[in-house]
Amino acid sequence: MKLKLLVVAAMVGMMSMPASADVEFRHAIEGTVLDFSFAKKGGNTPAFKKFIVDGKNPYNNDKDAIQEGHDAYMPACSGCHGHEAEGKLGPGLADDYWTYPGAETDKGLFEILYGGAKGMMGPQNVNLNTDEMLHIMAWIRSIYKGDPKKAKWLK
Repeated sequence: MKLKLLVVAAMVGMMSMPASADVEFRHAIEGTVLDFSFAKKGGNTPAFKKFIVDGKNPYNNDKDAIQEGHDAYMPACSGCHGHEAEGKLGPGLADDYWTYPGAETDKGLFEILYGGAKGMMGPQNVNLNTDEMLHIMAWIRSIYKGDPKKAKWLK
């Protein structure tokens, strides 16, 4: 009887877990696995589903998605990072200096957006859905002014 209860409890626990990604996303500071069940609703799009498999933003070269990213960036990010991502209270995002080197990849930039980082960069998973984050990331990548050889997301 006890064994049956344990099996049932384990099955119920597994059913409540979100689908796993092929790429493991971790908090930029703590290193803990990011829990997508806390994400703002509406972001579980085909683009996000592709992203969690390979860690590459499918919107990076999509002109319409980049414009949507700019539109989402302005109210969500420009107050700290500047209207052209030049940096204000938060660091600049258009050059090749990254406060967190993980942001050199799409996976790493997403981890910072979703889970937050040190200082004032709180987790954005309650303000933006995961698809909006991918759009913003695409806009940030589109205005990059640094050395293309350092742009790991292009590789």
